[in-house]
Amino acid sequence: MLILKNARVLDVNHRDDDGRYSVVIEQGIIREVRQGDYAGGTHAHTIDVGGRTVMPGMVDCHVHVVASVANLGSNAQLPNVFATLRAVPILEAMLRRGFTTVRDAGGADYALARAISDGLIKGPRLFISGKALSQTGGHGDFRDRFNDRDPDPCACNRNAGAIARVVDGVDNVRRAVREEMRAGANQIKIMASGGVASPTDPIANLQYSVDEVRAIVEEAASHQTYVMGHAYTPQAIKRVVELGVRTIEHGNLIDDDAAQSMARCGAYAVPTLVTYDALHKVGAQYGIGPGSVAKIDDVRLQGMNSLDVFRRNGVKMGIGSDLLGEMHRFQSDELLLRAQVLDPFEVICQATAIGAEIVKMPGKLGVVAEGAHADLLVVDGDPLADLSVLTGQGERIDYVIKDGEIVFGE
Repeated sequence: MLILKNARVLDVNHRDDDGRYSVVIEQGIIREVRQGDYAGGTHAHTIDVGGRTVMPGMVDCHVHVVASVANLGSNAQLPNVFATLRAVPILEAMLRRGFTTVRDAGGADYALARAISDGLIKGPRLFISGKALSQTGGHGDFRDRFNDRDPDPCACNRNAGAIARVVDGVDNVRRAVREEMRAGANQIKIMASGGVASPTDPIANLQYSVDEVRAIVEEAASHQTYVMGHAYTPQAIKRVVELGVRTIEHGNLIDDDAAQSMARCGAYAVPTLVTYDALHKVGAQYGIGPGSVAKIDDVRLQGMNSLDVFRRNGVKMGIGSDLLGEMHRFQSDELLLRAQVLDPFEVICQATAIGAEIVKMPGKLGVVAEGAHADLLVVDGDPLADLSVLTGQGERIDYVIKDGEIVFGE
């Protein structure tokens, strides 16, 4: 048994609560959250946190843990051992920053998730998409104009560092979903519009036909899961949410009409502002091609405005980072970017309770409550007064607790 006493609790149900609580943890689960002290037994490990903030571990709903090289085309060519071993410190650093759960948006596989759950490596809870699905010439097709090689070799030759697979046609996308689910995917990712990191698809492109998207959504539903869709423009967003896509990744160019469609369909948004900020600052020096660099400002400058569009139309937002290579270190800066538009409490709720909803674990993650998994942070400071205590590389997060075990701290 682990007891955190003298704690100031901060979560979706505790805003501006200056009470002092004891959080009682047993077998990886929060058994009780009570005001005042708790007299544990002789076998209890009690930590007096001295009035510091105890909050849920954060959820990053859009990461690429195998993207150790910023140029995704180059990353896909890494030998499998390199791609896997380079993912290990990326995962550990995410956990140290206080992200106890992450949803991989393409690339990570079941073996990596299993290595974490079995305790072979340190890392957050990992919800995987397997390889994202892309049409030929789409956002997951990283061939340049002069490259005519097979865009998607058979699974036995598909590199671990590839974040996507190229697949076209209704029958083929159905089979691809089934293959990813058989291999352990928690959800399916599709490329529904053009993107920044891919060399030949303008951002305004619509990707996948209506019939292909409908087939992917139907197959995912048959496996009791959902589809997350990379999309930037209002047309691309409205089109796929009305076909059943559950989460929109990025959404920088959203307008009110498309946001209203999202709200009506119950779709979530996962803006990823920090990746454009990082790409703008250092993308070129880390190997992002000039064509991609030129596309960054097309979406970066409107990304901040998208937060207000989502909010005023009642679209729930989760936190996403979508960083690549050496830029993973900027992960927590997503919180500060959002706080330029949103209230800090909104940002914290997005990083915790709403993230838990997105990964389909409401009440089990993202809260400090009885019956939830004991994924907790002990923070030196008040995030409501200063969100920067959650940024950097976890310097002001004194304890990171996952499944009731202290993984960083004492």
